[in-house]
Amino acid sequence: MSNNAKVAVGGVAIGLILLIWLPWWVAFLIVVGVPVAAYLALDPSQRRRLRRIGRKELGR
Repeated sequence: MSNNAKVAVGGVAIGLILLIWLPWWVAFLIVVGVPVAAYLALDPSQRRRLRRIGRKELGR
């Protein structure tokens, strides 16, 4: 199993646990908030590069 698949399986497992353990809106805020916080933590040049390249090219 590739590293990306392991991360995806772990993310789904954590998401299911959060949905059971926390109210749905808190789990939704976590699921949406973490990627937004990671994007905002990037430098402006990194954000431009991320927008410029395609989604398929991110893993290269």
